[in-house]
Amino acid sequence: MINISSPSDQAAPTVAALTRALFGEQRESLHEPWRKLFGTEPFRFREGLLPDERAALSYERLRLINDALDSPEEFVADVERLTALHEWVGPVDAGLGTVASIHYNLFLGSLLDHPAGPDREIGEFVDLRRTGTFLCTEAGHGNSAAQLETTATYEPASREFVLHTPHAGARKFMPNTSPTGGPKTAVVAARLMTDGQDRGVFLFLTPLGDENGLPTPGVDIRRLPQTATAPVDHCVTSFDQVRLPYEALLQAEHGRLTPEGVFTSSIGSPRKRFLQSIGRVTAGKLCMSAYSLGVTRHALAVAVRHAHTRRTSGVTAGGSVPLFAHRSHHTPLLDAIATTYAATFLHRAAVRRWAGATGPEREDAERFAAVAKGWITWRARDVMTECRERCGAQGLFLANGIAGQLAANEGTITAEGDNLVVWVKAAGEMLLGHFTPKEPQGTPPEARELDDPLFLQDLLADIEGIWHRRARTRLRGGAAGNPLNRWNATVTPALELVDAHAHRQAAQALQDAADQASHPEAQRQLRLLHRLFALRRVAAHSGDLLAEGHLTHEQVRRLPDVAECVVEELAPHAMTLTDGFAAVDEVLLDHPINRPDAFEGILPPR
Repeated sequence: MINISSPSDQAAPTVAALTRALFGEQRESLHEPWRKLFGTEPFRFREGLLPDERAALSYERLRLINDALDSPEEFVADVERLTALHEWVGPVDAGLGTVASIHYNLFLGSLLDHPAGPDREIGEFVDLRRTGTFLCTEAGHGNSAAQLETTATYEPASREFVLHTPHAGARKFMPNTSPTGGPKTAVVAARLMTDGQDRGVFLFLTPLGDENGLPTPGVDIRRLPQTATAPVDHCVTSFDQVRLPYEALLQAEHGRLTPEGVFTSSIGSPRKRFLQSIGRVTAGKLCMSAYSLGVTRHALAVAVRHAHTRRTSGVTAGGSVPLFAHRSHHTPLLDAIATTYAATFLHRAAVRRWAGATGPEREDAERFAAVAKGWITWRARDVMTECRERCGAQGLFLANGIAGQLAANEGTITAEGDNLVVWVKAAGEMLLGHFTPKEPQGTPPEARELDDPLFLQDLLADIEGIWHRRARTRLRGGAAGNPLNRWNATVTPALELVDAHAHRQAAQALQDAADQASHPEAQRQLRLLHRLFALRRVAAHSGDLLAEGHLTHEQVRRLPDVAECVVEELAPHAMTLTDGFAAVDEVLLDHPINRPDAFEGILPPR
């Protein structure tokens, strides 16, 4: 029988090494401030609040975050610091994660990314006297936002723009624009019209209301029905001939307008101008991924701890064992731990790549962030669902830090580009020259072992190659004259290619982390996680790998047993691995699932 006790003091160096591997050498500066802040009393879970009350509380807490920043401008400019906040905010307040991401990344980040044009005073946004929001999506244009229809027509005589919503389908959909949380200002994506010409979509700084909660004249704000995700004041917002000063246009190299109405741009394509205008969306993808990682790691910490403390029947009459003693219980949790470690290291790679990308590297880094965002947020849903189920009825209580975060994670799957849509875009680009599959290894599979990480990585690359060939064959074989039908025939294997690419990159990031681990036992456990993660993926595609000669019949037969051996070897270390997540102790201990006396005075005595 496996040892399911909590990690001893002997495990402390391993836990420390795992934490260091996950959060890096800058843990103290990037992550520890948020761990400490979110462990304080103002961020404790409050039972019984209505959705509107939770939304208002999120804005109160946003001010506490702002007070903790030495310089919001420097914070917004540093994508590593920005994403670190998102990793810790979710377990305490999903709505806070949403409004913080919008204010700092999409709103304030957009202002700072457009330095050209007249000087702009941003003190009221930096001090949070006014909260920022971001209005891009329209009721009729979500992922087709480049075609949005809100207009901003420039009048040189008055040096003003006229912001207008031409019809109901052009209303801005779902931004947090209500008076909840105090006065707000938006950056609004609208089609710039000068001299009767459409210059493309740009951003315009637009006050939405005053300190008394009254909307700006011409601005119509209506609350939307309650969602099942984070409690945020989602609204539909429209503009009726709202006049904005010349300074409202956010200008940069991709678009400049003189006060006299002369427009110039370094970019000829209106679509590319639009993508430059909303460039903060890529950083937003990294923020959404970070949020998902934070709540996923926390959910696992809760579920694994519960599995070690909750007892259930064993295999003998009258006996009891911890839930975790059962292979049926701990196997899915260990799979989830392996996935979550891989996802965290994939995110680290994506953030580093985006932060360091310049010039032509930028496009590849943006695609990598999009692929990672889809994979991480989808995997977060899978892992948190598993955690919720493994906690039984306790997992349904919002106070236990899983169910609410699981629902809120649905927002990350849709925000900053719907996952499926951004993956379809990435798939098309990968097929049209932005991806080169790795050449198969010349060593025959019978000469290699299933516990060899290099062999496993080669097999993951072989899966990439298989789906790349299938997608390319479909694309070349499609009938000419109907591009949609041709793409429809291609898109299914193309999306499998993206998924295979994400899996291989995540596995590679996990393997790299294992190789670089500072403690031998941490290194051993990370290598076991890599093996388990890769074996599951290889097993799912073993038929293709066998047919293509990348696996032998005997290796395919052995796959389940090899994976089972890894599960058995990892099981005693599950608590060590989740302790490596460094979840906030004050938050963990506040969950009723972790307090035997939590329901005293609520439930009747037996």
